[in-house]
Amino acid sequence: ACNKKKKETWGVCIFIVAIDLDEVTFTFTELLKSINISVCTFFQFLKEVDVNMDTVSTKVDSTVSRLKKKYDVLFALYHKFERTCGLIYLEQPSSEISAELSSVLVLKNYWITFLLAKGKVLQVEDDLVISFQLLLCVLDYFIKLSPPTMLKEPYKSSVSAVTVNGTARTPRRGQNRSSRTAKQLDTDTKIIEILCKEHDCNLDEVKNVYFTSFIPFLNSAGIVASNGLPEVEVILKQYDELYLKNKDIDARLFLNHDEILQPDIIACSQLERTPLKNNPDEDINTILPQTPVRAAMNNIQQLILILNSAPDKPSDTLIMYFNNCTVNPKDSILKRVESFDHIFKKKFAEAVGQGWTEIGSQRYKLGVRLYYRVMESMLKSEEERLSVQNFSKLLNDNIFHTSLLACAVEVVMATYGRNASQSDSTSAETDLSFPWILNVFDLKAFDFYKVIESFIKAEPSLTREMRKHLERCEHRIMESLAWQSGSPLFDLIKQSKEREGQTEQPEPPSTLNMPLQHSHTAADLYLSPVKSPKKKASGPPLSATSTPDAQPAVITQTQKPQKSTSLSLFYKKVYLLAYRRLHTLFLHLLSEHPDLEPLIWTLFQHTLQNEYELMRDRHLDQIMMCSMYGICKVKNVDLRFKIIVSAYKELCNTNQETFKRVLIREEQYDSIIVFYNLVFMQKLKTNILQYASSRPPTLSPIPHIPRSPYQFSNSPRRVPAGNNIYISPLKSPYKFSDGFQSPTKMTPRSRILVSIGESFGASEKFQKINQMLCNSECQLKRSAEAGAAAPKPLKRLRFDIEGQDEADGSKHLPQESKFQQKLAEMTSTRTRMQKQKLNDGNDTSASEEK
Repeated sequence: ACNKKKKETWGVCIFIVAIDLDEVTFTFTELLKSINISVCTFFQFLKEVDVNMDTVSTKVDSTVSRLKKKYDVLFALYHKFERTCGLIYLEQPSSEISAELSSVLVLKNYWITFLLAKGKVLQVEDDLVISFQLLLCVLDYFIKLSPPTMLKEPYKSSVSAVTVNGTARTPRRGQNRSSRTAKQLDTDTKIIEILCKEHDCNLDEVKNVYFTSFIPFLNSAGIVASNGLPEVEVILKQYDELYLKNKDIDARLFLNHDEILQPDIIACSQLERTPLKNNPDEDINTILPQTPVRAAMNNIQQLILILNSAPDKPSDTLIMYFNNCTVNPKDSILKRVESFDHIFKKKFAEAVGQGWTEIGSQRYKLGVRLYYRVMESMLKSEEERLSVQNFSKLLNDNIFHTSLLACAVEVVMATYGRNASQSDSTSAETDLSFPWILNVFDLKAFDFYKVIESFIKAEPSLTREMRKHLERCEHRIMESLAWQSGSPLFDLIKQSKEREGQTEQPEPPSTLNMPLQHSHTAADLYLSPVKSPKKKASGPPLSATSTPDAQPAVITQTQKPQKSTSLSLFYKKVYLLAYRRLHTLFLHLLSEHPDLEPLIWTLFQHTLQNEYELMRDRHLDQIMMCSMYGICKVKNVDLRFKIIVSAYKELCNTNQETFKRVLIREEQYDSIIVFYNLVFMQKLKTNILQYASSRPPTLSPIPHIPRSPYQFSNSPRRVPAGNNIYISPLKSPYKFSDGFQSPTKMTPRSRILVSIGESFGASEKFQKINQMLCNSECQLKRSAEAGAAAPKPLKRLRFDIEGQDEADGSKHLPQESKFQQKLAEMTSTRTRMQKQKLNDGNDTSASEEK
């Protein structure tokens, strides 16, 4: 066992060094085979090796992220492929079928052809939907070449029908067919229609993939329909070349169910697995847990269901609004939509592959339909709110339209994307996930942010996943993207400061404990004044450009410039997000020091308000961790940076790059401890020291935590007292064919299930629930009194070895027995954190509302 661990450690070290030095002379699979370890166990082990936080570079993190994505997609597709072939082919076909067409060979031939096609025509390795559509094309091609006696219905009848008027089919390879039959194989769509129907896949899209990408691939690989089934050896050789060039995962090993590609339940794979049915006669109406492919297809079908009937051009209602404008915006709107069509198709093809322009065009077309639909909904709401119909200023605003169109296209892209609710900022250049869309539309993140909330409110049919995704986009803008150099945010803050000298703040702390109940719409935010208004009121009494902050109709000459609504609301939301983040991390680390939270928050809030330049090209969480460390330092609470980042990386939606690669000065990056010592502490030293004096700074109010503006009606709500008690809306089973996504069955974690609205008999259930809640409160009190164990560093941590302010920690080295005790506490805490993370999943809103 010791030698095995040594071998594995050497393997991981070789992998890390090879990636960092760009000297990879082996494939990932070769490495795994040589140390006899599975993909998932390797990823898990790599995570453990990086306990020092500086062992693994962000370059290695990025490589591992790419490999994980590719593995997850391949795993999901192979198991879908295996199940699908089981539904198409007879396990034991009649004896006259030659051995070369046994089910094993069929699987091998199909799968390797698919892997070659995917590698040749698809640049985005983790695009589950396009990969699956390509897989259906491969299946269609091979089914047409299969003897009907091998096939189950309805494929058998469809294949027979194709050949009624053509030459008789033969299973032998290399035998010529008439060109007429070859043409039929290319043009007949019966099989593809059946496959699409079986898998809830959009027929038009798959046909498009077939003719624009799959047929050109067959020709380039030397596979033509007139030659029958391709030689396995030819395909194998071509795939082998591709695999050796990419130096990654040998996906042929899925065919043998090789142990290095099997998932480790405890390890890293995040995919929801669906076991194969043992009994083919089992009731097919049973609702199974959704596989990644099924979930993706359902989400797409739901979107298409909404947009199929939507027009590609402005509706009569929109035309009416355009005609009511002082300056009719119709021509500029249509011109803009057409212009971005060309740009989007070009950028999509650059990212996915040159053969995918038409697929990009289809995605954009859906986005345009959603854009017009949401615009109409927004204008109707504005008309009701303001009782006006002339929206000339808003509808002639270029940034508003670009943002709205980009948001609509992002919804489409995320629906087609895998794990839409999880945004991974270590993505490769070809990744289509947010913020890719900002680059396509040449849009500033701060401008895009302004449309998100109104967009969600204007489109009630958005799925829960899409609402969560857009909320996560908003969070990413607030935490880092809006703070990048060149963002309009800094100009707005500067103008705000200049209004009354340096006393004017973007958003004073006095408003923090007021509820975030605003009536601001996208119109308010895009038209929010940044310059002084005219001295006298003119024009109609109230127009669509008015904001809730607007002054009465009579404006005096001494009036000050109006405050920017967009800046004010942005800061309120940033404070709210910042406090939620801080509170979550604080509970993990410092629950036994509750008096420190308001101090840390005051420093954090002060920095965001007065030293906002520290946020330029940095991340909100970097300021948060530094604020926590600074206060603990000045209050003599022993909390090391390595412990902070250990807890931080276990939280939802965090990225190791946040603490591994922090901007120090122009073009220079280092770890967060270096940032703290050289930048943060230097800037805020005087302020931090005040917390140790007899006259500490005035505490900032704790932000009022509102209900999320993005409510998910189908989301079970957790009762705060714990014990896994949830309140869930009553669900009824319905089929996707009725126009809705199939729900998963309610699976309560306890044995008590009370559905409000149904008769449930005796009141014993409620008495039991009351008892459970009571017990939870008692346990919470006891744990609070005892003090929760904070994560402690493991041995030989050297993350902050350069930090001179950490040196004094050495004199607190515990005795061996105490160390073992702390190690046990840390292990227990990590287990608890991991369990909590599993329970909460990746639901951003849930984790940040607690």
